[in-house]
Parts: sequence; structure tokens; C-alpha cells
Amino acid sequence: MGILRIFTDGGSRGNPGNAATGVVIFNVPAITSFEETKRTKAVFEHSGFIGIATNNEAEYKALLKALEWLSENLEDIEKAEVYLDSKLVVEQINKNWKIKDLRMKNFANEAWKILETISIDVKFFHIRREKNSEADALVNQALDAYQP
Repeated sequence: MGILRIFTDGGSRGNPGNAATGVVIFNVPAITSFEETKRTKAVFEHSGFIGIATNNEAEYKALLKALEWLSENLEDIEKAEVYLDSKLVVEQINKNWKIKDLRMKNFANEAWKILETISIDVKFFHIRREKNSEADALVNQALDAYQP
């Protein structure tokens, strides 16, 4: 059985401003190190322009895209690890921080609702931006491709 390592990122140029999401998912044997993961071929990639949004909204939308994919692709998966460079989103999803902003609360509720349908263990981790370069590149790809 495999483990999914999911990397998500969202960003906006201006805050709010033109925004996009990026998701990269790897399916690797459980013994695979974090560093070795990125040497394998991704099983899913997503790069999408989402219109005008804040950085935090884009981060949540990227996470939701990944969770939607995950909920439909659980065959032969032991667990999932989700890596984000947004400490805010990770701490809110892990229920370590209160969510005061109604928009963020709605995004978190949507994520928790999807997680309730997922039958495997899913853990969320904060990583530094440089460790999330693949998802970040997909965000920038979508932003660079947008032509108003």
C-alpha cells in the first residue's frame, strides 16, 4: 500500500489580486523519504487561475482541490500527508488556531466536511516555501498564463 504526499499552494499578486492554485500529488511506498518523494513522477498536478482572491483564500482553494481529488482516489492508499507553506491554513485545519474570519471558517468547514468522507488517515504539515517549490511553480504558471 502506498502513501500520498500532497503539496498545495495558493497565491495572489496583490492581496487581494489575481490568484491561482497549485497542487502536486505523489504516490510513494511508505518507506520513501520526503526528499526521495520529489524524485518520483507525480500522479496528479493541478494549476488553476481562480480570479480575484486573497493569498489565504487561494491557499484554502488549493487545499480543497487536493482534498476533492483525494476523496475520489483512495484505492491502495494507506495514508495521506498534506504539505502547505501556509501556517495559517495548517493550524486552522488542525484546529490549533481559532478561525475568526467567516470566509476562512467556511473554507475550513468545507475541508472538514470532505475529510469526514475520507477513510484513511490524513495529516497536515507546515513546510517552508522552498520545500513547496513544485506547487508554487504551478501557481505562478497559472498567474503568468492569465491574460485579462
